[in-house]
Amino acid sequence: MKISFWSIGKNHEPYIKAGVEDFTNRISKYYPVEWSIIPLPKNSGMLSEMDLKKKEGEIVLDWLQKDDYLIALDERGKQLSSEGLADFIQKRANESTRNLIFLIGGAYGLDEAVLKRANFKWSLSLLVFPHQLVRLILAEQVYRACSINRNEKYHHS
Repeated sequence: MKISFWSIGKNHEPYIKAGVEDFTNRISKYYPVEWSIIPLPKNSGMLSEMDLKKKEGEIVLDWLQKDDYLIALDERGKQLSSEGLADFIQKRANESTRNLIFLIGGAYGLDEAVLKRANFKWSLSLLVFPHQLVRLILAEQVYRACSINRNEKYHHS
């Protein structure tokens, strides 16, 4: 199974980049892993919130392959504990999922068409986090889940 992190927006900010790279490298000991930054549509500043989400959604849906397992990060999604995420990832591996994609939406979230395509909608928290910080939290939590599945010492419950 390959783990892919997709994020709509700009490249990692310097204050986030080192942490994201560190946890991504750690995940690579368990699964092939990569980040894809989906660029904002052209003239995005001139689009309404709804039109921007729609354009971003079209790009995401165009990038997806039929068999990709899409996890949409969405504030209305299901919340998981770290152990729950570990179990979720292990189940996808056991099902021989080829590509597990975690998608972070743009500034206004994800278009309804993307949410309908998603295999799972996940809420990191009831709190609102800056877009860039979500990348770091996501990478750390996926690493934590992998370490839980291997009974390693990183996670202390």
